Amino acid sequence: MRAPEFWRRAPASPLARALAPLGAIYGAVAAARMARPGARADLPTIMVGGLTLGGDGKTPAALAIAALLAEMGERPFFLTRGYGRRDARRAPFLVDPENHCAREAGDEALLLARRAPTIVGVDRAKSARLAREQGATALVLDDGLQSRRLEADLAFAVVDGSYGAGNGLCPPAGPLRAPLARQLATVDALILIGDGAAGEAAAKGAKAAGKTVFHARVTPLSSPLAGERALAFAGVARPEKFFAALQAAGVEIVGRRSFADHHFYAEREIAALAREAERLGATMITTEKDAARLAAHWRSRVAVLPIEFVFAQTEALRALLRGVLPGN
Repeated sequence: MRAPEFWRRAPASPLARALAPLGAIYGAVAAARMARPGARADLPTIMVGGLTLGGDGKTPAALAIAALLAEMGERPFFLTRGYGRRDARRAPFLVDPENHCAREAGDEALLLARRAPTIVGVDRAKSARLAREQGATALVLDDGLQSRRLEADLAFAVVDGSYGAGNGLCPPAGPLRAPLARQLATVDALILIGDGAAGEAAAKGAKAAGKTVFHARVTPLSSPLAGERALAFAGVARPEKFFAALQAAGVEIVGRRSFADHHFYAEREIAALAREAERLGATMITTEKDAARLAAHWRSRVAVLPIEFVFAQTEALRALLRGVLPGN
């Protein structure tokens, strides 16, 4: 699905207010689920979740935290449920990014597996045991904040500065995965990505709840396409963020196409994009996550914009991570 525009408007629109009773039911169920105790892993467990339904930046944040753990001498493994894969009931397995495809493992799992070992599985406790058998010394959960299948030793909520908590309501009235107060009560810290009044409002609420707020920024790395014409396409929760990043990297966007989050591209869709790019004299470009969902014969024909995730308070984050690692 693609998030409706009225989800981001605060105060809530008339339509959002009309749907608010349904949102309250959704929120109550989510809050009850978050109150349930989860299983405990035998390894330090760091959870990274988004406040809203997609687009917060939780996966880049999880990647950056795992990189810090690796720098600190740990061997982090990612645990993820592999959203969008065809066989959700399959037993937990170690992702091979060279041989598994997005339909087998999920697009985010492939992205994670290129940076650190990644276990896909709905049963987080079994996934944790498999990670330990494979030599993990720490676990990083990409999502799982609201499902509570596994207890966290350290939990982060990620929020996008330009979006914040949206209109502050739960689906179908708004984007929150669970009531904001309940989510903030569950985490140890908030990661605020980028600038914006909406994000600052969420950060203010986190500070009022006694939570640490870390500031971070996602910036595009230098692109060989800078100054060139590009047909940009993306099937992510907030494609406008990708288009803005391209423009910040100096890419001239002469065409843009948006698809639903986690969209699997049919051959005819990519072929149509290729014909349009040829007509425009442009290069096709997409996100790393979208590239994971392309058929192998298209990947070499589609450029990807690399990004860098930078924390403003790296040493403070290291100190927080050390607190949950053995021997500290």
